[in-house]
Amino acid sequence: MSWESGYPAAALLGLLVGALSGWWCPQLIARIPEPEPEPVDEEPGETDVRSTLPPPPPKETYVHIAGLPGLAQRTAAASALVGGVLGASVGWSWSLLFLLPLAPIGVALTVIDWRTTLLPTRLIAPTYAVTLVGVALAAVAEGDLDVALHALIGWAVMGGIFFVLWFIYPRGLGYGDVRLSGILGLALGALGWGELATGIYGAFLLGGVGGALLSLLRIVNRKRFPFGPFMLVAAVLAVAVGPWVADRFGY
Repeated sequence: MSWESGYPAAALLGLLVGALSGWWCPQLIARIPEPEPEPVDEEPGETDVRSTLPPPPPKETYVHIAGLPGLAQRTAAASALVGGVLGASVGWSWSLLFLLPLAPIGVALTVIDWRTTLLPTRLIAPTYAVTLVGVALAAVAEGDLDVALHALIGWAVMGGIFFVLWFIYPRGLGYGDVRLSGILGLALGALGWGELATGIYGAFLLGGVGGALLSLLRIVNRKRFPFGPFMLVAAVLAVAVGPWVADRFGY
């Protein structure tokens, strides 16, 4: 899915697009509506075990997160780094149409999930549309409809794996992670089977090891820690090393 060479130019483009779009991540976060409070269902005469436990801390509001000092500079730098890595990995390629928009969105989702352990549908749902349109345009521009087919297969495979895991043990995985896995499956599937496999395995490897380490250091709660950031980091690494994995293991 790439033209002749152009890797330095693509890396520079990704860096610039990432920096400019990442600067607006706080404004994007601030516009997300707060979720409705979850109802508490109690049977008559039944004592809720949760009433004996200390209440969880209130959710940090999106407006408060968006107003954190220096957030725009940090999100711009992070998005620029991600955009540069993506560009350097795929080169001057039509796949940049669906990869580069994911850089600032992924950074925004990382910030939100890290601070709230939530991945808001109001941000993920439009990202599906952006990714689908980008994949479709890349497939048409490339003249290869297999790109779109592989993206849909990636959506089904990665999204299906996460859905099954959530269905079996919903306390171990949030449904926001399931939604995010579909977006990543679309993008990685369009790139190739090496990228898709690396993104799936990498998410669980990074999430398992990273989550355990952060829990051990008491940085996060071991029973409720953000999994989305590990998925997103694994996806970026998958774009970078996916072709090598495909060659090494024959994907």
